[in-house]
Amino acid sequence: MQPVAEFFRWLADAHGINLTIFYDSVDRSRFLTGLFTTIWLSIVCIFLSILIGLTGALIQGAHSPIPRAAVRSFVQFFRNTPPLVQLAFFYFAVSALLPMVTDRHGVKVPLIDNVGWAIISFSLFAGAFNVEIFRSGIEAVPKSTIEAAEALGYTRVKAYLYIIMPLAFRVCLPALGNNLVNLVKTTTLAYAIGVPELLYAAAQIWSEVLNVREMMWVLLFTYIIIVAVLVFVMHRWERALRIPGYSA
Repeated sequence: MQPVAEFFRWLADAHGINLTIFYDSVDRSRFLTGLFTTIWLSIVCIFLSILIGLTGALIQGAHSPIPRAAVRSFVQFFRNTPPLVQLAFFYFAVSALLPMVTDRHGVKVPLIDNVGWAIISFSLFAGAFNVEIFRSGIEAVPKSTIEAAEALGYTRVKAYLYIIMPLAFRVCLPALGNNLVNLVKTTTLAYAIGVPELLYAAAQIWSEVLNVREMMWVLLFTYIIIVAVLVFVMHRWERALRIPGYSA
């Protein structure tokens, strides 16, 4: 690592390309912390948004109109409002209604911190889109398949879990992949409430070192790599689940 650090230090002195994250331990630690936070935040939100989407799609098939209306209202609310406004609403408005708790140092702190609200907000936002994605996949399953499951004695829940959803999942994977990519990019909004993700860490660095140009290039390529990995995983998953002659 020392030769690499010396090279980037020389690059900064000789050519003004100041990439401190490669030779300054403090800036490197900040950047790696932001990278880990972004990846962790993305993984948690992806898992929760898929769970929300699956649950909402199941409820939309309920016989009672009340749960169906509740899911439709949830989808319309989160699809028709900006994610930054949703994040601010949860962090500043909803958080103020919750009780304060005492931490181990005896200090009063919010019940849910900024990271928690970011997870909740982004998961609900992406989950609302996932509900519609999974619903479209379920509607693509032939009615004859559903009737065959019922004829074999499957309950509605078992037919959904073992027959309908596995087939629907294959159909909606491309659209799901697009939504998850957008979710990863949306995590940059957590900067607005002080979550130490990549953009927040980069802003800390360029505010002190004044290397905005270099850090913006680093941010750009870092997100390209993160999204490329996600797209690669989704494509491999789609190919592994493909049924010849069934999925699009």
